[in-house]
Amino acid sequence: MLAVSLADVSAAGLWTSVEVVRQTGSTNADLLRRGGPEGQVLVAEEQTAGRGRMGRSWVSQPGAALTFSFLLLPAAVPPGRRGWLSLLTGVAVVAAVRGVTGLDAMLKWPNDVLIGGRKLAGILAEQSGDFVVIGIGLNVATTPDALPSGAGGLRGTSLAIEGADVGREVVLAGILRQFERWYLAFREDPSPERAGLLAEYRRLCSTLGRTVRVELPGMRILSGLAEDIDPEGRLLVTEPGASTPVPVSAGDVIHVR
Repeated sequence: MLAVSLADVSAAGLWTSVEVVRQTGSTNADLLRRGGPEGQVLVAEEQTAGRGRMGRSWVSQPGAALTFSFLLLPAAVPPGRRGWLSLLTGVAVVAAVRGVTGLDAMLKWPNDVLIGGRKLAGILAEQSGDFVVIGIGLNVATTPDALPSGAGGLRGTSLAIEGADVGREVVLAGILRQFERWYLAFREDPSPERAGLLAEYRRLCSTLGRTVRVELPGMRILSGLAEDIDPEGRLLVTEPGASTPVPVSAGDVIHVR
């Protein structure tokens, strides 16, 4: 079982508890059902009914992946800005992975974490009333035969496959510390520009500058150049021959080249 204390993960007091359970269906669902104070962290050694974006399932191999969620009460963040919490989490995960492993992790819009074009981690944010719960699934010691088939043409990977020998406790502490840093700044001033979040996301996003195919809701397809991320967190895609980009707020992005 993971052994993590509050002293390991919190530098500024955001995190109020860290609980580790052997098995659960979904750490997101558990925290949404529980409610309570902000800053609760729930880690599962094995998750049997985890969920990813677009309704996909996420099942973790016992002891090999890092699967956890945390509970937020972002009352100071206007509802229209709360979509940034998911992107902020992506920035935190990438910064932590880079910091503890030296691997060149990057983001694929909106919040897939990649190494060398292979998917290392996924993030799912859910809101219920005043609560926002963010779940993260990251492959630490997952072996090639245990990796799920990747969505959107992405192959999976793990830190171990990429040559990083690092414990899950170290990765968890790094992510929570990075998230705490960014979240407290964004909560104080919920402007992604002034908080530096937009610039940092752009710097870490491997989608920008690529030709992409976006599978939109309603079976629609958008193809073009991914030019920028706007202050709303949307991906701006310019179709061939068009002069104005199309803002994308939801969809599956496939890197064409």
